[in-house]
Amino acid sequence: MVEGRKKEKGYYGVCAIGGMLSSGTTHLAFTPLDVLKVNMQVHPVKYNSIASCFTTLLKEQGPSAFWRGWAGKFFGYGVQVGCRFGLYEYFKTLYSNILGDCNRSFVFFVSSASAEVFANLALCPFEAIKVRVQAQPHFAKGLADGFPKLYASEGIFGFYRWLVPLWGRNLPFSMVMFSTFEHSVDFLYGNVIRKTKAECSKTQQLGVTCLAGYAAGAVGSFISNPADNIVSSLYNKKADSLLLAIKKIGFINLFTRSLPIRIMLVGPVVTLQWFFYDTIKVLSGLPTSGEVTAKEKVDRTA
Repeated sequence: MVEGRKKEKGYYGVCAIGGMLSSGTTHLAFTPLDVLKVNMQVHPVKYNSIASCFTTLLKEQGPSAFWRGWAGKFFGYGVQVGCRFGLYEYFKTLYSNILGDCNRSFVFFVSSASAEVFANLALCPFEAIKVRVQAQPHFAKGLADGFPKLYASEGIFGFYRWLVPLWGRNLPFSMVMFSTFEHSVDFLYGNVIRKTKAECSKTQQLGVTCLAGYAAGAVGSFISNPADNIVSSLYNKKADSLLLAIKKIGFINLFTRSLPIRIMLVGPVVTLQWFFYDTIKVLSGLPTSGEVTAKEKVDRTA
């Protein structure tokens, strides 16, 4: 890797806190879109478009319906992305020291996968409550009453029953997102801006972060959409097993159901996450994210 590999422990702490703050706030802001997405996945016959889902929920449950599950998103995704970003930076340094410079893409994949395994262990209990609260209005009002109700009915196992499908959704998303982000940053500096990161202002660097972040979110959304549909179906007991969920949803629907709204949701959310995350890093005196080899490209074309 081009950038230094030796990082102080405080660096990973800033990355974790930055990820937690950036994710919690952005996911909270986009809760209404997430409510629409989950209901379209769980009740596809009733809600066959974004417009019908919005108007039906508003008529039947009122404006408050669009904020159901907000606590699960704020705390759950805050903890998850805090682990995702902090551990990604740690594992990227670790694997870079082991594998060297010739395995950049592999380092990005294995680092993000390693981080996501732990991040989903933190997210899973919150996700189990959030999806039920959003799609089953009578299940619970939120985390406070949802946690004890689920524990009483299913025990600890209920919080982690669908951990494997959750990994199936988030591992590919995280691997593709981080790799796309890293390569997009490198491409933008080397082929669009044609400057090294150090030669760019902080504003320019954050602009690169936003462009790369949106590309990462859009590509990651498409790759992980099938697993996202499966997770919503399993959590709301529309199927009792992974294979049955796939059969009931249908192969084509796995990729197409709720995809437009998911791109609308995940693209901006991931963009804002990266922007807030890198802003926190800049304010802490750290460089913006992304491994850059642009200097070599600029030098060769000079």
